[in-house]
Amino acid sequence: MSTSMNSSTTKGSSIVAGGTPDATSRVMGNIRAHGLEASVLEIETQGYAVLRGALGPQQVANVKSAILRRAERTAGTHIDMQNESGEHWRGQKYLAYLLYDDPVFEEVLLNPAPLALITWLLGESCLLSSIGCHFKGPGGDPLPLHSDNGNGMPAPFSHISMVANVNYALTPYSKEAGALAMVPGSHRWCRSPSARESRLGQEDHNPAAVPMDLEPGDCVVWHGNTWHGSFARQLKGIRMNLAVYFNRQHIQTQEQHKGVVPAEVLERHRNNPRLNILLGGKQPYGWQIEGPDYSLMAQNPHGIHD
Repeated sequence: MSTSMNSSTTKGSSIVAGGTPDATSRVMGNIRAHGLEASVLEIETQGYAVLRGALGPQQVANVKSAILRRAERTAGTHIDMQNESGEHWRGQKYLAYLLYDDPVFEEVLLNPAPLALITWLLGESCLLSSIGCHFKGPGGDPLPLHSDNGNGMPAPFSHISMVANVNYALTPYSKEAGALAMVPGSHRWCRSPSARESRLGQEDHNPAAVPMDLEPGDCVVWHGNTWHGSFARQLKGIRMNLAVYFNRQHIQTQEQHKGVVPAEVLERHRNNPRLNILLGGKQPYGWQIEGPDYSLMAQNPHGIHD
């Protein structure tokens, strides 16, 4: 994304190239408040930014415990996080729709610094698309390099981010441990990788792919165009992450949240309207015989930061 932060107002309109003035001012003020100017520059130039220590040790422990409970229910057996050999959990499986498993996921969703970067990319009206864990044991196949825009969007992609991701490391990341891989600068190519370009095998992988060496609590935030994947795990034990995926308001989310959010979740956040917006509370589409709610349609975004 290469939108000027000082775009001039269009004659006869209150809308600027980067969005309405109030929205752009709020979004940039939040970036400055969290000291994220360098991270915005990294996203602009390489397509992603790493935030160190985005979650504290206790938050990491709480998220891991909640995910492990889900994984053990899924596997129907105890999972040894340190010594799993692949007997009970081989390769990567995705654990979906985690938000309502435990209140800790609401806390991570609203994590201020990563959310500020997501808002820079997708605007204040953006939605939670999905929240899940790529729970990875030894062996299996790598996750090939891809662009998240490649799921349904024709190339060439817009240079403006339509979707964006926050990937939290909950266990140490390295290439041998099955780390996330990113291709710097690939967001500018506005297309998906070819079959040859997408390879991440141990002996045959795209040399432009960079393994993310992360500690538990670190996260990577990336533009929706950016090529990414993950290496197969070569070590015993489990690699655990939390992937929090967002999209612009006009795009269909992967998970359904609008209209099904438990009342107690909304009650916990009654003083924070952002959670309701993330979960579709301001999204006007999907009506039935009652027709459109024009009060919601009047709040539709007009620019990239709205």
